[in-house]
Amino acid sequence: MVERQPSKLYMRVRFPSLAPMKKVAVVGGGVIGQYISWKLSEAGYDVSVFDYRKKEYLKDKSCSVLVSERIKDFIPITDNIIENTIDYCDINFSRGKTTLQFSPCHLALNKERLMELLLKLNNESGTRFFFETRIRKIPKDFDYIIGCDGADSTIRKLMNLKAPQLKMGVQWFLNQKDESKTTETFLRKNGFTWRIPRGDNIECGFFGESEERGSGMKGALIPSPRFPLINAGLIFSNQDNVVLCGDSMGLTKPWSGGGIIWNLYASDILINNFPNFKKYKKEVIKFFWWKILKGKILNAIVHFLGRYFPYIIPRKIKYDNDFSVAFTSEK
Repeated sequence: MVERQPSKLYMRVRFPSLAPMKKVAVVGGGVIGQYISWKLSEAGYDVSVFDYRKKEYLKDKSCSVLVSERIKDFIPITDNIIENTIDYCDINFSRGKTTLQFSPCHLALNKERLMELLLKLNNESGTRFFFETRIRKIPKDFDYIIGCDGADSTIRKLMNLKAPQLKMGVQWFLNQKDESKTTETFLRKNGFTWRIPRGDNIECGFFGESEERGSGMKGALIPSPRFPLINAGLIFSNQDNVVLCGDSMGLTKPWSGGGIIWNLYASDILINNFPNFKKYKKEVIKFFWWKILKGKILNAIVHFLGRYFPYIIPRKIKYDNDFSVAFTSEK
């Protein structure tokens, strides 16, 4: 299967001419919220970020931050943020396995250092932060409001929009070193478990519709609190001056639940068209609708074949994990 690579249009942000100092409220200080606030502040907007957490707790949101090298096209990642480089992923079925060779490779990032970098970029560009501030109604003293407040978005709820389907997960860490370059996943009936070598420790977790973890997961013995993950979809604002982006919009990859790279593309679409939210919606749909649909179809096929006919799946596949494109395979 051949798919055109993403256009460079969204790799370099182009800003329209601006009326001076339009006020923008970004609700949510995660990776996507801070990326958008940084870019809009650089463009001359008066940006304020609101987050209910303390500054030092921004890093605590459950997220693997295992992303492809494409993140360097958006954020100036430094070497001290990278905990490990991941070249392969072993997908374990009930019988047998297949190995994905990531192209581009993936980076296991240190969440705390990534957030420190984004805070530094925002401070240098003039963004204002309001921590420990819980939003209970749509802010009225701003020209534009951007909801980046996660899967359980308050902004989305205040607009009475339908929530995306939420899947549950658990995440925990094993205190042992592992600098190997292969992450592992184990398919389950309603999801999958994972194991990510992060250098100084090992991350384990489960994603799906139940609490099933299974005995095949190495070291998966330590429980942890649940956290919500979104099923793939697209939800848009019903107000002219309010827009959603990131997990608030329900944009995640159907096969993994992750979405940082996808949401950075969506963020650039928003920034390029800001504050034309109608055009933003149109271009997001155009860019993502087929990727979401294809991902859901392929995910269902892989789960079916992996459960009943694993010998049909090639043993090794060179694979673009951001856009579900296989380049070569080995039987």
